[in-house]
Amino acid sequence: MKTTSGTSQFFVGGEETLSEKTLKVFSPYDDSVAGETFLASPAQLEAAVTASISGFQQTQKLAAYERSEILLKIRQRIANEAEGFARILTLEAGKPIIDARREVERSLLTFEVAAEEAKRNHGEFLDLAVAAFSKNRYGIYRHFPVGPILGITPFNFPLNLVAHKLAPAIAIGTSFILKPSSKTPLSALKLAKIIVEAGYPKKAVNVLPALSSDIEALVKDDRIKALSFTGSGAVGWKLKSLAGKKKVLLELGGNAGVIIHEDADIAAAAGRCAAGAFSFAGQTCISVQRIFVHETVYPAFVNELIKRIKLIKSGDPLDESTTLGPMIEENAAKRSEAWIEEAVAQGATILCGGKRNGKFLEPTVLSGVTNEMKVCSEEVFAPMLSLIVYRDFEEAIQRVNNSRYGLQAGVFTNQLNRIMQAYSELDVGGVMVNEIPTWRVEPMPYGGVKDSGFGREGIRYAMDEMSEGKLLVF
Repeated sequence: MKTTSGTSQFFVGGEETLSEKTLKVFSPYDDSVAGETFLASPAQLEAAVTASISGFQQTQKLAAYERSEILLKIRQRIANEAEGFARILTLEAGKPIIDARREVERSLLTFEVAAEEAKRNHGEFLDLAVAAFSKNRYGIYRHFPVGPILGITPFNFPLNLVAHKLAPAIAIGTSFILKPSSKTPLSALKLAKIIVEAGYPKKAVNVLPALSSDIEALVKDDRIKALSFTGSGAVGWKLKSLAGKKKVLLELGGNAGVIIHEDADIAAAAGRCAAGAFSFAGQTCISVQRIFVHETVYPAFVNELIKRIKLIKSGDPLDESTTLGPMIEENAAKRSEAWIEEAVAQGATILCGGKRNGKFLEPTVLSGVTNEMKVCSEEVFAPMLSLIVYRDFEEAIQRVNNSRYGLQAGVFTNQLNRIMQAYSELDVGGVMVNEIPTWRVEPMPYGGVKDSGFGREGIRYAMDEMSEGKLLVF
């Protein structure tokens, strides 16, 4: 794989900065150097905090139209460099180029929606004349930015998950410090440069890779007013315990369940489930992992699913025909392989796949699984899914809920009563009807319950997490 990304500096107070600690970024496909940047020192992180405080004094004074115009400029500049962004995503994350382009398109939508939401600031007018003593009293209730936010993002969507931290921050008018994944920081640094060039106050823009141990000091710092974290549950809940009084938004893991009821369109459901399980090698928190299929349609569903899996082509992610790239690192692939072997030893059957070649894991389907197996109970974060047969709809709901996770779920049925039952009883943050739980669009409230998270993303909802309501009575 040819690499062209070069060396990228990080941003402190909107200024390009380097340090003594070089960070090489390696391609997951062939371990070639995708690019280089630097790890920020504790002193540089302190400088970022100081800059963000100063920057907030400027950002909170920006008018709604000014914030909107800046966001639209950012969107246009990303669009102008769309193919360059896609190539960086493929180099640093091993994401097939066709998927990388889709991520860039989604980031354009993220900034477009943020530009629209910047003008809304969903407040309300209150007539407070509810008693004689409050006659002729009125109220205005609106949101104000809380102050500097700290965003922490994972490797799997290096551009759009960064956008979901920074776009709402700009839309509400606050400064930010962002720590991108050390595995995939290059696209975030390219985006930071665009944000500065688009005219957002420089002091407000702080984007810098750093050691997790050094970032913990910022999580504890009372000068940072909100934390927005996307990543593993173990890390997320630990950071929440350290965050003190600041607002916290956590987007964590899942083992997403799908129910295929007897009246479902089996071919359509199988096609969507294959896409949801194996896109980006299953390395998404809402990747399809557990599929509960009604016993009367199970044979037909398995047949349709395997047919679609056979069309998946693995290989060089820069190849236009590749649909399955490598996992982010070999240890992740080895862990997945070990979980498959453990499940088979406990009675599961491999219907297809199951073999590993370096960082590549074949698209794998297991049957005969139980909830005690790691492939069901934990988040696999790999191109792997499990099939479970059920007899009645209530049983399927109970089995989906039999998990410590609760991010999103999918239900394939055309019966309105079943749809409403699933909506009422599934213990998740979102229910997708005749769609996979992997589906997401940028404006919608996105988040989970139980170990899957705390709070909601989606531009308007993230803006609420980064702001506080304030009442004016007159």
